[in-house]
Amino acid sequence: MLRKLLMAISLLSIATLARAQAPATPAKPMLIKAGRILDVRSGKYLTGQGILVEDGTIKQVAAFAELQTHLPKDAVSVDLSKATVLPGLIDCHAHLLMAVSAAVSPGNNILDAVAGTSASQRVLLGARMAREDLEAGFTTVRNVGHSGADGDAALRDAIDAGWVPGPRILASCRKLTPPGGQAVRLNHAIAQKIVELEFLPVGSPDEARRAVRENLLYGADLIKVVADDEPRFVTTDEMKAIVEEAHRSKVKVAVHATTETGIQTSIDAGVDSIEHGDAVTDPMLKQMKDKGIFFDLTETFTGGRLLTLVRKSVVLSPEYEQGFAQYEERSNREAPLRVQRVLKSGVKFAIGSDMWFDYPGKTRGQATATMFASLRDLGMPPLDIIRAATSNAAELLGWQDRIGAIEAGKLADLVAVSGDPLQDITELERVKFVMKGGVVVKNEIQ
Repeated sequence: MLRKLLMAISLLSIATLARAQAPATPAKPMLIKAGRILDVRSGKYLTGQGILVEDGTIKQVAAFAELQTHLPKDAVSVDLSKATVLPGLIDCHAHLLMAVSAAVSPGNNILDAVAGTSASQRVLLGARMAREDLEAGFTTVRNVGHSGADGDAALRDAIDAGWVPGPRILASCRKLTPPGGQAVRLNHAIAQKIVELEFLPVGSPDEARRAVRENLLYGADLIKVVADDEPRFVTTDEMKAIVEEAHRSKVKVAVHATTETGIQTSIDAGVDSIEHGDAVTDPMLKQMKDKGIFFDLTETFTGGRLLTLVRKSVVLSPEYEQGFAQYEERSNREAPLRVQRVLKSGVKFAIGSDMWFDYPGKTRGQATATMFASLRDLGMPPLDIIRAATSNAAELLGWQDRIGAIEAGKLADLVAVSGDPLQDITELERVKFVMKGGVVVKNEIQ
């Protein structure tokens, strides 16, 4: 009870300070002259259009000449007549509070983040990553773990309060895992304390329900579960308890599942999305389609991209080079087939970067955007990629009434590029204009 009271006081303080920092007068209406607008639903460009923005939302999308005739006197004009305008981009699988070297093993990466970095440092790192994501055009992200007990929730609240710039964040707080956490092997004498800084291990349905409730207490917007960390798995009964408890509070469940056992457990429990899904089969995809379960594709590191990233950080020994060659061969064989089967299955899908590395030479936002070219190389058409990062992603988040398309009534989250992303998806790596909630974050359109 005391913890809830303190949290309520903290949130009230944030809201009060945000109001104190808000402008005394509302922002002026804004009329955007668009060269062309991508209607992500139809897949067609609309030309000669204008976008009228008021109070952070899109009030009207219509012919520019028509909007000019009844424009409010105090309106501000933004000229994007030489640009392609799209909805703000969405990363459905972000790790904003991690930026570790790709040169060491995942377990060591996690240990470095948990034991080698304070909670305060991680939130400050997250503030930097969030700003860089926003500047790259990602106006919304779903942060799915590796943020300590509540670091992503604190970052979300700070952004919402206007303390730091960043995208809209759906925070998952700690991951629910099988006993022992994820990808961490520790001396039993010290394991529990370290693991619980990053994870909420569950070993029974009752523990699963308690873990969900604890995450909600710390401010989680969704529940993230690790179904499989071989040889340990979350059981079907545990997963069902997680889903029931989360859905009781109208919160969605996203599940890291890479094995057939983990994927089938997640399907049987009725989760909302399956992340990664390396070993998914066609019958599983049909079950996911029938149940309305989203597939969140995370294919950023295919096609030699992971090896390229590692080589930027370290000189590999012959043994590591051989190991990576085997991984690349398997990935190059399996990933294109997986993407094509997802496209043919009719299952709902979105995309996420799974970017948790420090990428030398790139900001976090630039590194995140490399997922678009990776999906193109795996055979996904540009329009499907764009939908997966806009309208599909908004539906996965449950925010389809707020974001994901350029339509009246939705939040004014917009990006613009110079070229044609339907012809060259890498245009999304070169976003020139970013607007979040009616506020221009970046404008490099000439």
